[in-house]
Amino acid sequence: WLAEAEQTLGLPITDEQIQEMRSNLDNIDFKMAAEEEKQLRHDVMAHVHTFGHCCPKAPAIIHLGATSCYVGDNTDLIILRNAFDLLLPKLARVISRLADFAKERADLPTLGFTHFQPAQLTTVGKRCCLWIQDLCMDLQNLKRVRDDLRFRGVKGTTGTQASFLQLFEGDDRKVEQLDKMVTEKAGFKRAFIITGQTYTRKLDIEVLSVLASLGASVHKICTDIRLLANLKEMEEPFEKQQIGSSAMPYKRNPMRSERCCSLARHLMTLIMDPLQTASVQWFERTLDDSANRRICLAEAFLTADTILNTLQNISEGLVVYPKVIERRIRQELPFMATENIIMAMVKAGGNRQDCHEKIRVLSQQAAAVVKQEGGDNDLIERIQADAYFSPIHSQLDHLLDPSSFTGRASQQVQRFLEEEVYPLLKPYESVMKVKAELCL
Repeated sequence: WLAEAEQTLGLPITDEQIQEMRSNLDNIDFKMAAEEEKQLRHDVMAHVHTFGHCCPKAPAIIHLGATSCYVGDNTDLIILRNAFDLLLPKLARVISRLADFAKERADLPTLGFTHFQPAQLTTVGKRCCLWIQDLCMDLQNLKRVRDDLRFRGVKGTTGTQASFLQLFEGDDRKVEQLDKMVTEKAGFKRAFIITGQTYTRKLDIEVLSVLASLGASVHKICTDIRLLANLKEMEEPFEKQQIGSSAMPYKRNPMRSERCCSLARHLMTLIMDPLQTASVQWFERTLDDSANRRICLAEAFLTADTILNTLQNISEGLVVYPKVIERRIRQELPFMATENIIMAMVKAGGNRQDCHEKIRVLSQQAAAVVKQEGGDNDLIERIQADAYFSPIHSQLDHLLDPSSFTGRASQQVQRFLEEEVYPLLKPYESVMKVKAELCL
């Protein structure tokens, strides 16, 4: 690209030289490159020499005016862009699968938890939308950072473009054109105007920040699934011959969710690498960024990729146990219904304070049965047996209907999916049917 643009702008580069380079793009003698690097201790120059060996007519113009960061940084930016393009559809598919799950169970009441203590009811679908909302934010953030990527472009050794200004004999306009032409050839809409020898390493912070944030979302989702598995309300896929424990045959460990949490923790910690790297870039650049970036950038995308594959597999096979959910609701709902019972008694002519005291005493007795005797919550049976509450005995079934305790949960699910989720997924419709490739 550099040679083509330089030729177009008038440098003495022949079509034959460019064609020789183009025809040898994939003809890489890695053994020779390794030997060159042993001698030169410079990876880019090792490959420049190797490329020149394959293109005997072109060595004079290969890498003309460029520095190693022209190759390395620009290539990294292309790879980062392409890596986002691999992750975005995978994340969209996870959101789509969870959206199907939420829609199907939008009306299924379940016990809500705050502080992991029983709270007001919600629905299984509404809870799933909490997960989806976080992932939608991640999808938007990944897309934003991907679209905001700028090419380093053609900037020279310290970012001043001095070498190219010399090549074009001081023609400032041609240097700007060269930068723009190579940027367009790489498929970028714009390049950095200001660079040192490298593009600013704060860009790597942006990239890893959104990936680390995705890791946090996945960790929360899979932790919830693991807790629900313990409660036996929901499980990740568990195959017919799968073994949960080598010692305990009955175990159904949530190993996929555990894997996601394990990898997500690693993904979240990787943000520290670019933060520290950006902070210690001396002046126009120093080389202690290079080895670190080769590890953390690649690992972040590979880790996110594996996490999304696994989470898609989980979301395609989530199993819900309504009877267990219903039983847990029955254990807690009588306490939650006490305010409704008091209101019904007042409407029937009762005194609010007298009713509150009656309910308080019966609630404490029922709680003692649950906590001290290990029995079921019998508050409703106590209310049915107490003549004081006879005016509302016929209303108890209605007052204890779980669906009357979930507020607008189902409507919220429907509106959220229609207004926020489905429009966000529209650009990815063509790849929605792809199944997850689950690692062993």
